[in-house]
Amino acid sequence: MNPPVDHPLNLVTQAVLTWGSWGLTFVTLAAAVRLGIRERTPFYMLVILAAMVGAFAEPLYDEGLMLWFYAPGMWSHFSAFGIPQPNWTHSGYAVLYGSAAMLIARQIHAGTLTRNGLFAWAGVELAMSCTFEMVGINGGAYEYWGPHVLRIFNYPIIIGILEACQVTCFAVAAAELRRRSRHPVALLGLFAIFPMTFYLANFGAGAPVIIALHLDTPSPTLVVLATLVSIAFALAAVRMAASLVAAAPGEAALKSPARNRAAAAL
Repeated sequence: MNPPVDHPLNLVTQAVLTWGSWGLTFVTLAAAVRLGIRERTPFYMLVILAAMVGAFAEPLYDEGLMLWFYAPGMWSHFSAFGIPQPNWTHSGYAVLYGSAAMLIARQIHAGTLTRNGLFAWAGVELAMSCTFEMVGINGGAYEYWGPHVLRIFNYPIIIGILEACQVTCFAVAAAELRRRSRHPVALLGLFAIFPMTFYLANFGAGAPVIIALHLDTPSPTLVVLATLVSIAFALAAVRMAASLVAAAPGEAALKSPARNRAAAAL
């Protein structure tokens, strides 16, 4: 099985993805600047920029999870592993990954995000991923060409689950870096944390399905089993990330009988 190198690109979809995602990126960057001014920190801007810079490693993802961007007529700025990259990958990362991570990290920093709240955010990210990628796939911009299973409108659902996993892990790690940083320069670590959490999820939790997809003789049964294992790994990683989120004040009080007794004594 070979990638569809000669498949025509839908130029209308390319224009929609390019101008639409870059327009949303500028809105996201403006929101990040506004939040940063309000809280006197470059954190939010750096979260978005880290996601955008991280898109330069997209070819690694494409090779592992068998994604092919249709090349004829593409507005491309570079190619790696023989996979041409559209210039909307950077804006797509900002909108799909950076914006959600920014909002999650903000709630964590404010102490208003509960563990269940993080699960809800993972669901939001899954919905965003499904929407964005189904438009791109069914609009004729690219495809997941390998022997993926459990597809919805040609979209392998494992992809959205892994993306939800990596965004929640990035947001929690970013919030933790902000909490521990004593100088704004330390926040530049976000540029390392993004690819680390991105591939922690996609090549870590996603390792079983990646290996099954790339077997010399792919087995549909093994791909199904590996996909289910990767889903289980991704859910476990989200649960682990949620365990690092401090409980909201009200929730913490309900879970602390000793604190309640001390308050009653006072």
